Order: sequence, then structure tokens, then C-alpha cells
Amino acid sequence: MEEGSVFRSLLAILQWWGFNVTVIIMNKWIFQKLDFKFPLSVSCVHFICSSIGAYIVIKVLKLKPLIVVEPEDRWRRIFPMSFVFCINIVLGNVSLRYIPVSFMQTIKSFTPATTVVLQWLVWRKYFDWRIWASLVPIVGGILLTSVTELSFNMFGFCAALFGCLATSTKTILAESLLHGYKFDSINTVYYMAPFATMILGIPALLLEGNGILSWFDAHPSPWSALIIIFSSGVLAFCLNFSIFYVIHSTTAVTFNVAGNLKVAVAVMVSWLIFRNPISYMNAVGCGITLVGCTFYGYVRHKLSQQQQPGTPRTPRTPRNKMELLPLVNNDKLEGKV
Repeated sequence: MEEGSVFRSLLAILQWWGFNVTVIIMNKWIFQKLDFKFPLSVSCVHFICSSIGAYIVIKVLKLKPLIVVEPEDRWRRIFPMSFVFCINIVLGNVSLRYIPVSFMQTIKSFTPATTVVLQWLVWRKYFDWRIWASLVPIVGGILLTSVTELSFNMFGFCAALFGCLATSTKTILAESLLHGYKFDSINTVYYMAPFATMILGIPALLLEGNGILSWFDAHPSPWSALIIIFSSGVLAFCLNFSIFYVIHSTTAVTFNVAGNLKVAVAVMVSWLIFRNPISYMNAVGCGITLVGCTFYGYVRHKLSQQQQPGTPRTPRTPRNKMELLPLVNNDKLEGKV
């Protein structure tokens, strides 16, 4: 590999890590330090900022070509995806309010297992035994981490776990609803974030409106806090752009390994900032999970290389059966905000 290519890949990974970890830490800071305990509203701010950002990138700056979607498909295909997309982001923010970043990030690593199980149960899809074997350390690590978590909160744990299910559902729905469309992270946000804002806006206003007004009156410097909240929304959109950059600058294997190391970086940085207690066995469980995710990604990659050469493909036909499997790092599929 050329030196310039290596440098470009390294730069892409570092800026992706930077945006991802910063967004996670800022969200936790908003809930814990700013005492802004309104996850629906934080999610709504992210959706609004991402909608505006995607519009500027595609329509104004024209840095990305718009993938045209027929108006009928926007409601028949994009809207159901946006609904699950919205639930996924909200559950992630809800879990951040109640449990440490380290625990939440570890639980998110459970997504490959939930996706495989859902596809097997609902769609009766066949998976190679090596895929099932690679899920064992992921499940084992999650169990060990959950049992030994010193700051365990059942509500936050359930929110993170159902967030994994929402991510898996979105991945599976994308297979059937988005046939013929090859979305990147920016176009995903362009179409889904406005729908998500529409879906979440009224519930956020009804459920959290009065609480936000009370918080605004009681907080010593509400305007500074609001700047931080909206800044997290801007950075959340920048994260989507960084995902697009890193996907096009690295190989699938590098992306997988970097995604798992990103979780380790987020766990370490969050511990340095918030000092949440982590037991030895809890750290071991997190490590086992990340190793399991890396192994799963390796198995997925090796199986994808075993496809029969010369098989004809159409825009509606996956390259191989392994394309239908979830990525360990869900950023590639999520268009995260």
C-alpha cells in the first residue's frame, strides 16, 4: 500500500474516532453535567441539525450527489425506515442518561448477535456454523459485563438492549425496503432525518416541554448549555460525513477493526472524564466482547470471499449471502445522528 494511501486511511480513522467519541461524551455530559435529562429533545435537536447539514452538503455545496427517491417510495419505504431509525437513536440517548458510556458501548456490540438471530427466526435465513460460533464470545462478554457492572440500571440496560434490536430491525428492513437504492450515510440522513424530526417533534414537546421550561428557569447559565446541546447536534452530523470518508478510505477489514477499537477508545475516554467505577471482571467482559466482534467481522469477511465468481448481479441482488449479515460496526448502516 502506498504511503499516501496509508496516511489518508489513518487520518480518516482518527477523525472518525474523534467525532464519534466527542458526540458520545457530549451527550453524556449533557445528561449528567448539564442536568438536561431530556433524551427525546436531544435526539430531536440532532435530527434537525442533521437535516440542515445534509441539505447544505447535497443541495448547496453539492459535495455529494443526491440519490433520487420517488415521492411514493419516500412514504412507502423511507418513512418506515425512519421510524425505526428514530427509535434506535432515542433509545441510545435514553440509555446514555441512565448507564455509563462504557456499559452502553459494550451492549451496542451485541447488535450482530440480535441481527443474526432475528434473521434466523423471522426470515429463516441460513448462516454458516462459523457465524454462530463467532457470536459466542460476544454473548459471553455481554453477560459478564452486565453481571459485574457496578453502575447497573435496569431501565438504561433495557433501553440499550432494545436499541440493539432496533438497529437489527433497521438493518433487516433495509434489505427489503431499499432494494434498488444504494444509500451512503449522507443521503441516508438527508431522507430519514426530516421524517425522524416529524415523528419525534410532538412527543418531545408533549412529554418534555414543561420540564425543559423548568430546567431553563433553574439552570444558572441556560444559554451556554443550549450552545453545547446544539453543538452536539452539529457534531453528530459531522460524524455522518466522517463515516462516509472513512468507508471510502479503508478496506472492510480495516473498517471493522477500527470500529471495535473505537469502542475501546470511547470507553477509556469516558472513564477518564466521568470516572465511573469499572471492576476488573467488567473490563474483562468488555474486552471479550470486543475480541468477539473482531472475530465475527473476520469470519464474515472470509465467508464473503468464498462467493462463486462470475455470478450475475443486478441492483436488486446482493453480491452474496454475506451482504445480508450485519456489520460489527453499525455506523456503516445507520447513518447515525
